[in-house]
Amino acid sequence: MKRLSLQATPLAGVYLLRRTRQDDARGFLSRVFCADELAEGGWQGPVAQINQTLTLSKGTVRGLHFQHPPHAEYKLVSCLRGCVWDVAVDLRRNSATFLQWHAEYLHADQGAALLIPAGFAHGFQAISDNTELLYCHSQAFAPDAQGCLNPNDPRLSIRWPLDIAHLSDRDAQAPLLNPSFAGVDA
Repeated sequence: MKRLSLQATPLAGVYLLRRTRQDDARGFLSRVFCADELAEGGWQGPVAQINQTLTLSKGTVRGLHFQHPPHAEYKLVSCLRGCVWDVAVDLRRNSATFLQWHAEYLHADQGAALLIPAGFAHGFQAISDNTELLYCHSQAFAPDAQGCLNPNDPRLSIRWPLDIAHLSDRDAQAPLLNPSFAGVDA
């Protein structure tokens, strides 16, 4: 029985994942990750790293982060508590949707997740206080391969649903995209 279903988004390779929960008097069981079921969305290989974040204040933006090849990664982003507006930005060189973005609201009580392939930047805005996310990564974090886009870059024109309340120094100081930016290899 399939417990995960993938719904395509306007950006090729980005999927909204919906989980089928089994509820009973004790609570519920929900499959968080299944390599076999996610393979149809492009996931390859094992989970190399799992990270959890707690974002204290609504309006906070984290991201837009990615890793350059050969450390480019798939991410499966799940909301465990609260609600986020989760964003994927296509950075793939020669992609038909280059520099376009797609966002989904992820609510903890709905069990949805976003599957984001290599070649995309990822970020989110907390829509509620005390929001927790769980990330499954196909590659381990490689400090020398990290990339960051400015969440306020006018070239991206991301329409954050709330005023940005907090940004890390790294994200706030990320440079704007250079007009000659041609993308990354995925």
